[in-house]
Parts: sequence; C-alpha cells; structure tokens
Amino acid sequence: MSLRLWVLCTVAALALAACSEAAEPETKAEPAPAFAFPKGFLWGTATAGFQVDMGCPTMPAEACEDRNSDWYQFVTDAKMVKDKANHLSGEPVSIGPGMWETYDADFQRAAEGLHNNAIRLSVEWSRLFPKADAANAKTVADLDAYVDPKARDHYRAMFQAARKRKLTLMVTLNHYTLPLWIHDGKACNANPSTCKARGWLDKDVIIPHLARFSGWCARTYGAEVDIWATLNEPFAVVLSGYLLPSADRTNPPALTFYWDEGVKVAFTMMEAHARMYDAVHQEDKVDVDGDGKAAQVGLVPNLVAMKPSNPDNPKDVVAAEHLAHVYNRVFLEATVNGKLDRNLDGIFEETRDDMKGKMDFIGINYYTRILAQGKPIPGAADKFPFLDSSPDLAAGVWQDYPEGMAEVVTWASTEYKLPIYITENGTSGDKTAAFDAYFRPHLKALHGAMQKPGVDVRGYFAWSLLDNYEWNHGMGMRFGLYEVDTTTKARTLTPAGAAYGEAARRFGFN
Repeated sequence: MSLRLWVLCTVAALALAACSEAAEPETKAEPAPAFAFPKGFLWGTATAGFQVDMGCPTMPAEACEDRNSDWYQFVTDAKMVKDKANHLSGEPVSIGPGMWETYDADFQRAAEGLHNNAIRLSVEWSRLFPKADAANAKTVADLDAYVDPKARDHYRAMFQAARKRKLTLMVTLNHYTLPLWIHDGKACNANPSTCKARGWLDKDVIIPHLARFSGWCARTYGAEVDIWATLNEPFAVVLSGYLLPSADRTNPPALTFYWDEGVKVAFTMMEAHARMYDAVHQEDKVDVDGDGKAAQVGLVPNLVAMKPSNPDNPKDVVAAEHLAHVYNRVFLEATVNGKLDRNLDGIFEETRDDMKGKMDFIGINYYTRILAQGKPIPGAADKFPFLDSSPDLAAGVWQDYPEGMAEVVTWASTEYKLPIYITENGTSGDKTAAFDAYFRPHLKALHGAMQKPGVDVRGYFAWSLLDNYEWNHGMGMRFGLYEVDTTTKARTLTPAGAAYGEAARRFGFN
C-alpha cells in the first residue's frame, strides 16, 4: 500500500470512528431516587371484578354483565334502590368501565403507562358458577361439570394477557360478591331468619362450597397465578352488611344492629379463610415465578390507624383500644395464630389448631384513621355492654393520615412476622395534585417503615387502575389513575397516574 493510500485510509477510519462516537454519545446513569425501593418490589394497581367488568363498549350487556351475584341484585333491584336505608346511588352498572372486554388494552396501560410490574384482580364466583346446580359438586374435580366454559376461558385469557405484559398476578378469590344461589341479599334484607340462601349466615353451606371453588381456581389457573388473596376486607362485610351500613359503605343484606348475625358472619369468614387456604395449597401445583413455592395465600383486611378522639379522655382511650382490637386484631389472630375472641371482649379464649398458621402473607388495605369516642354504640348495650365506644365516623372516614401507613405496617410486621403487601391505597380526590398530596406521603411513610428491622413489605398496589363502579356509590367516587368517560369508555391518564408510573419506573421517588 502506498503512503498516500495509507494516509487516506487512516483519515477515513478516524472519521468513521468520530461519526460512530457522535451517533452514540455516552449515556449517564440515572441517579438513584432519594426514596428507593428494592428491585424485587411489586409496583401495581388493584381492581375488583364487579367494579370494573361491566359496562363494555361493544359487547352485548348480557355477555358483559354478571347478573347472578348478590351485589348485582342489590344495586339494580328497584325496591332495594328505592329504600333509603340501603344508601344506593341507583346508577346503572352500564356506566362501569367495561374491563371484561377491554382488559388487554388496560393491562397495556398498566404495564406501559404506569410502568407496573404487577396487578391485582378478582375472580367472580357467580360468573364461573352462575347456577345452583354447582352445589351438587362434592369435590374440586366435580366442579368442572358445572362451570360456565365461556367465563372459564375468558379468565384464562385475561391471566395470560397480563403475564404477556409481564404483570405478576395477585388474584382475589372473594372480593365481596356471592352467587345468588349462595346469598339472596334481597330476601335476607327483608328477613335474615327466613331467607333460604343466607350467605355467610349459612356456615355449613358457604364454607365447603367456597373452599371447593378456591381449590378449583387454584387448579385451573395455577399455571398463571402464584399469589392468591382469599377474602377482601372481611370486617367491612360484617360492619356494613350486618351492623352499621351507612352512606360511606353498605353491603348486602344491609341489616342494621343485627349483632348476633354480624358476629356469626365474622367467625364464619375466619374459618372460611382457613379452608380456602388449605384448598389452594392442595390444588396449585405450578411455581410460576420460580421462587420454589407454587402458591402464596393471604387474607386482605382493611387496617385502620386508631386514635382516641381526645387522648385526655379515658373513655376515648378505651374506645380506641376496643376498636383497634375489633378492626385490626380479631381476624389476624384467628388466621395466623388460630386464636378466637368469640364475644369480642378483648380476650382470646379459644384456640383452633385447624385455623392456625393459615397465612403466607398479610395483605393490607389502608385508607384512613378513625378517631374513637367513648360513647355507647346504638342498639348494642344489651349485647355488648363492654363496647361502650364507637368510631366518630364523620371525622374518621376517608381522613388522610399517611403516617398511619407506617403505623399499621410496623404493627402487623412486629406482631405477626409475615411478609406484607399493600393491597390497596388510594384517593378519590383531585388527580391533578393527588400524587404529591396523597400518594407520595403514603409511599414515604411506607418506605420509612421498611427501613425498620423485620419489616418485609414486598409490594404496593394503588387503588385503582381505572375509575370504577364504587359499590353503593356507583361512579360517584373516582379512584382511577386512569380517568374513564362513562359514555365513550375512553381512558385518560391522570397526572397522579403519570407521577405514580414514574415512581414505579424508577423504583422510587424524590
């Protein structure tokens, strides 16, 4: 090669190298967020089938709506809606977001718009087994003969679509609703003693059927799901269904001051959880996430931060202690330690070995604190004279108290030494400023709790992915990180959703 040619080649090579460097500038590593969460942390959103499924944009209503549940009956029956004591909005379920049809696009929103790596969904017992002939099943395998095949395949498609988006699934087996053949909420609202399908009041009926249903779900969908929640907010069912239904929350059968029935329901739900736990572990044989466990199973209580309304008033202090015991402790003691407080007096007088150790994790729905006042509960004096306390609901419900997140997480971790998922936390407030005003302070409190020895929090699920049919409120309370137009079903990412998505992408925030 001549010298001239060598020089030309060398210059050309240097020019190419310079162009290459210009085309691919060195990228600087993004600084770690000030409040950093562990890399294995699950960032998600939570939904519930009844709340998001119905209202499909193009599917026929009969294909989209689950018309066989007590909640559908409750919110659509004209007589139930007309009765002011039921506190129902009267809004049609057709204004819901219709996720039964749009699930794949919504999963894409969760994964790409919110940068989530997990999602919490529920299965509807009444969709999968809408007819009373399912009661003929004696084993988990028998249920195959009674399932609605379209619903069965639809749920499988949903779960596979979520996994395709790399979303870890947490599936709730019972998020409030019951099939009409298990619970006729209208008849039981009229007379809980004579109604035939009595739901949680029929212990010998609901426990074996719900356990078989749970086992069937675990066997059928275990190849997609490793994290199972049994019951969502069981005390909310007791309080809002049998003791003190209110405009804030009412559950079918919406009975007021039925104390004996309410206590019976509470202990039926505790035992049902234990049997559901056993059934899922027996039937789920597939380890999806490779952690060596085919299933994690837990309960999802709604824990509250309890404070005396006046710390200097001894009655308020006692009230707060009583209510913290009933709200936060009774269900967890039963499901973790098998200890039962049958008369809710603060003393665990019974231990059930068959209910002990039935928790792999604790799911915590956290929204509020309650300021307790030492005043008699109306109608309760003859049944529970020691409960001379009641929540000051006007001050307590939906009262933002981020520090309470750290309080309940630290208490539950210290007391029960189990992994924790925050399974719900969110606000119906203005979504323009909601991240800074609500989510950031709660996540900051959670992060602080996680720095304490022994506090093992593995995920956070914001409520909710979409504006949804908020039970008795209809679409009157908007919790969605995606806003939903009830007419067009169009979704719009809110500023709070965008900010939450950025936190999820960075595994933390500043």
